Amino acid sequence: MAGSRRKSPGITPDILLRAYSIGLFPMAESADDPEIFWVEPELRGVLPLDHFHVSKSLAKTVRRQPFEIRFDHAFDQVIAACAEETSGRPSTWINTTIRSLYSTLFDMGHAHTVEAWDGDELVGGLYGVSLGSAFFGESMFSRRTDASKICLVHLVDRLRERGFTLLDTQFTTEHLKTFGAIDVPKADYAVILAAAMESPNLKF
Repeated sequence: MAGSRRKSPGITPDILLRAYSIGLFPMAESADDPEIFWVEPELRGVLPLDHFHVSKSLAKTVRRQPFEIRFDHAFDQVIAACAEETSGRPSTWINTTIRSLYSTLFDMGHAHTVEAWDGDELVGGLYGVSLGSAFFGESMFSRRTDASKICLVHLVDRLRERGFTLLDTQFTTEHLKTFGAIDVPKADYAVILAAAMESPNLKF
């Protein structure tokens, strides 16, 4: 993991928001590790909202509307699903401390979800943090084909509609790069982030 790490002996929701505003985000070594450390990557993952790419096949799937999309309906269920160990993700950095902190951020109006539902079943989703005109994506999960991808498409549509300027993905992955995610050097990211923090908190 490129970038610096700083151990955090204690953290509150207000400290967490302040950290996001200056380019830091928290992680844990594992779900069982109670400690949290701050991460500041040398290369920051960003998904430019004006260069978001959706493949023709995914666009066709989105138009078919295979799932009901809900926002901020089941935050605790989403973060719990993101923390689950799966065959493709044998470990997680989401520990109980992080789950508690982000649940409080949700109550404060700073953490949000996009959810894919099939009837009464939650089949995919993502969560993140909004601050200023920035949205910081945290994690996503999928229990059905394309469920999390469809949630990402709806997230970008919502951010565009409401005037957000930054979609932070923390790191890039090959999966996110197919949507147009790029690596931004830390110094350049700081400029983009500062501009987003000058905005009043936008409604998600």
